[in-house]
Formats: sequence, structure tokens, C-alpha cells
Amino acid sequence: MRYPETPDGRYFVVRGRLWRLSNPALSGDKRDALVKNLMAARRAVALSRRKGDGEGLADAREAVDRAKRALGERGPVWWSDGAPDLNRRLVRNTPYADWYAGLESEQDGARDRTEPGDTPGV
Repeated sequence: MRYPETPDGRYFVVRGRLWRLSNPALSGDKRDALVKNLMAARRAVALSRRKGDGEGLADAREAVDRAKRALGERGPVWWSDGAPDLNRRLVRNTPYADWYAGLESEQDGARDRTEPGDTPGV
């Protein structure tokens, strides 16, 4: 599933909430390595939870945070125009509200055009 991205490429939207995208200035190889580290850290979080390992869980969560910061998804913003960080905010409470409302209207219109018995996406 592909989530909508803001026109400036800074965020994607899931269930009406903005989530910061990775820094597009990262090289493909660097990004791939960081994503690999992030996925390993997330697996470590899950394993630590299953084991009930509190210390391991804290270490794994720290590794997730380090990877997300290196990707630019947390911490200082990767853009330089002075725009604030709106990560995790409801899109309706941000300057992207009108843009997002337009997307929702387009989706509603597409649903309205389907005929009974049509299978969406087929």
C-alpha cells in the first residue's frame, strides 16, 4: 500500500497523521544500510518483548531511535528553509489540511463512480 506524500516530499500520511519521510539526500546505499539496521532493531524489539527482556528491549528501542535519526525521520529536520517539524501531527491541524482534504474528496469521488458489483482495483 502506498500512502500519500505531501507535495513538498517531507511527510506521508497514515490515518490522518503526518509521518516524516527519510532524508532524500541520502545515497541509495547509505539509505539501504540504515533501513537494514532499522529492521534488525525492530526485530530485536519484538524478540525482547517476547522474552520479557527489559534491558534488551531498552537497547533495541535505542537502536531503532538511532536508525530513525540517521534516516532523518526523527531529530533535527533535514530541510533548511526554516519550516517547523510537523511529525506525528494530525494533518487537519497543519498547513497541509487543504491539500489533504482535496485528496479525500478525490477518493470519495472515485468511490462514488464505481458501479454495484465492480471490484475496486481489478
